[in-house]
Amino acid sequence: MKVKIYNQAAEVIGEIDLPKGVFEVKWNPILVHQVLVAQEANRRKVLAHAKGRGEVRGGGKKPWKQKGTGRSRQGSIRSPLWKGGGVTFGPTKERVFSKKINKKMKKAAIASVLSRKLQDEQVKIVDDLKIAEAKTKIMAKVLGNFFPVRNNGGLVILPESNNNLIRATRNLSFAQITTANNLTVEDLLKYKNILLLKKSVAALDAIYKN
Repeated sequence: MKVKIYNQAAEVIGEIDLPKGVFEVKWNPILVHQVLVAQEANRRKVLAHAKGRGEVRGGGKKPWKQKGTGRSRQGSIRSPLWKGGGVTFGPTKERVFSKKINKKMKKAAIASVLSRKLQDEQVKIVDDLKIAEAKTKIMAKVLGNFFPVRNNGGLVILPESNNNLIRATRNLSFAQITTANNLTVEDLLKYKNILLLKKSVAALDAIYKN
């Protein structure tokens, strides 16, 4: 599939042939959702933790003797039945939320999203991105040519890490920058528009075509 290729000023300078294995994949919303849920679950941190009766401090001594008091039998003041006691079936830090997704599924989901965005005309290819200084103002002007509606924003995919471009984009609220090998489904779905460097296309083809 041939698409237009732009320079930094968003001017058409030619065409590029996109690989079918990455940009002509059938839309699979079920797979995309499955991979997205797994990614969010794997990032989830366990914060809530309620102490059980064995973790609450105190309660080593029996409150009163077993028989002869007329009261119910109690073994510890840290029983869940007592105020200040342990919690029964409360949330614990041992919970595991992580989900396993096969590598082929991840690759297929990313290719599916890229193909769908290309069909919706939300993907643009730029020949290269170069800035004289790692300045947010300069980067904002360049990306503004491709992401005019800042509310929707855009994702820039580099072929490899570039410190100047990453630093210049860090404080932009309407854009995010990533590399081809670190691309995730969540990144692609977070932003409406995708900006790919010419070399990024080859990098994606090498990673996601199989």
